[in-house]
Amino acid sequence: MDAELRTRFDAGMRTLLVPDPYGHGSVPIGPDEDRREATVSGVVIRYYVSRGVETVTVVRVVYV
Repeated sequence: MDAELRTRFDAGMRTLLVPDPYGHGSVPIGPDEDRREATVSGVVIRYYVSRGVETVTVVRVVYV
């Protein structure tokens, strides 16, 4: 990921996904609401939400 995309991605994560990991167009993957997929700044990510500790863990990043 080049520096410009990384800057946009980091900003998108901070301002969109982290404050509301269940919103902003994210969708659950399968029956588990905490396992999700979203597009942030043009980058498709799959992630888990840990409600008890307010943590979002990205497990897959796909960009072109």
